[in-house]
Amino acid sequence: MERTEQKLKKGMKADHNMVYPDFEQMWSSIEQDELKITEGETVEQRPRRRKKFALVAGLAVALMATPVYAALNYDWSHILSYRAGIQSALAQGLGQTIEQSITKDGFTLTVHTAFIDENRTFLLYSLKPDATWDGNNISFDQIGFKNSEGDLIKGNYVHQWDDDLGVFQGYFETDWVAEDQLSDINFSIKNIYAIGDEEQSISYNPNDFNTQHFAIQKDGIDNVTLQIFEQPEGKVMLHSAVTFTDSKMKDKWVRIKAVNDKNQPIQDVGTPVFGTPGATGEYFSQQIFSSESLRAKGTQFNLTYEHTLSIAENTWSIDMNLSKEKLKKGSFKKVVNIPLENATGGTVIHEMKVTPTQVRLVLKHKEKYAHIPYKDYQLNIGGVLLDGGRWDEENDPYKTELRFELKGVDVSSLVDKTMTLVAKHRVDIVDGDPQQIRLTDITEKPQSKTSMVGEYPITWTYYMKDNNLYIESFSSDPTFGGVTQTYYLDHKDRNYGMPIIAGILGDDNNMRMDEYKNFKEIELDIYIYNYTTQQPDEELRIPLIIGE
Repeated sequence: MERTEQKLKKGMKADHNMVYPDFEQMWSSIEQDELKITEGETVEQRPRRRKKFALVAGLAVALMATPVYAALNYDWSHILSYRAGIQSALAQGLGQTIEQSITKDGFTLTVHTAFIDENRTFLLYSLKPDATWDGNNISFDQIGFKNSEGDLIKGNYVHQWDDDLGVFQGYFETDWVAEDQLSDINFSIKNIYAIGDEEQSISYNPNDFNTQHFAIQKDGIDNVTLQIFEQPEGKVMLHSAVTFTDSKMKDKWVRIKAVNDKNQPIQDVGTPVFGTPGATGEYFSQQIFSSESLRAKGTQFNLTYEHTLSIAENTWSIDMNLSKEKLKKGSFKKVVNIPLENATGGTVIHEMKVTPTQVRLVLKHKEKYAHIPYKDYQLNIGGVLLDGGRWDEENDPYKTELRFELKGVDVSSLVDKTMTLVAKHRVDIVDGDPQQIRLTDITEKPQSKTSMVGEYPITWTYYMKDNNLYIESFSSDPTFGGVTQTYYLDHKDRNYGMPIIAGILGDDNNMRMDEYKNFKEIELDIYIYNYTTQQPDEELRIPLIIGE
């Protein structure tokens, strides 16, 4: 079997090609806050690709009547909270005013402002439904640009509902950048779905340790399987697997909702993960709760999912002539080729791409999908600290970018400013050693044993459930990040366990769990494929430009 981190890189884009879950890409996505999270979480909500979950939040703003001023007089601050460079450019009047609208089938699409520089093309848009619309969210079959040749240019989008104005405010962002200073482009949305939440009650018993199955047979959902697993510090993990009769439902947000005896939602106590793809088309999710709250008398469970209420089948299309002129001043590129310490695959910081809205550091590595061993990144520009994040290049596995939204810096003097990359919270991936861990007397009764991996003590707990073997690993040493994956040998072939717990790089919980389906033996020698270690206080500083 291929190594997990290599195999996952291939499969996430096409579910029908998946033969094994792409867990390390999932973990990488979590590290970049890319997966779906519940409303109220403080981590960044990354943009949607196609029809994925976005928060719906109310904003209280006033819209002036004159259309040309609409973008400036909308309050875009909430939707741009993680696009501070765009928000800063908007406040400075650096955006290109578009203010073009089209109305069809009860929806009015308006493109308000465009930002185009050497890093990205970014649009602020609104979508206003008429009074008959009764959903709580919308999604599209397609959103993007078309160039003069008719080629579709995809990107990310986020939108949020303003209850006072009765309008969705949104942005569309793409890495595509026009080669010329002026470019004719078409922005379009195809088919608008009105989305509402549907709930199906399920008679789940959280005090039953066994796997429980529920037939839904409704709205494209086939079955739901629930398992509960004990976690440290009085917590439990609710692990769900959903199968579908309609493959389009995989693009919806499906989750388990627990409510107490007063019909109030029981809040997660850990970061939930939704929509991990399974080997045979399942939709895996994990949610962490307080054991006491989840198992309290009167707790009820519902399967909650996005449901299509209506479809407006049409295309909303706006032609524009975009210009780089507004963001041209202060933009520059600089090749630096500085080695990145501790990174694998000969990683170097190859180039800086600076614009008035964003700084990108382009990292190149000789190894595909090289591990960049830091969790948090800042860019110090003349004493101003900018928070940033890592982005894997979708079409180039030998390239990674660190991106920083530019705010609070005079763009006209950027080329003369001292710039330093600050990388924090080191997380290393370490190859497992050839030492075997022998599991004996495997039964339904949980048993534990301890082994050492390097300098770290690992407690292993293993047991059978539903003809499957579950192997948990945990270390009392907080610098141990967790066992990524285990395997056993069948002659010379490796048989890998399926990770059940999605490990988040750099978090405080190093408990992990692997599942081996249809296991029939009473003894087993397992091996560690690899594991992670973390040094939260380690900091690396790399000078990029020495200012004048």
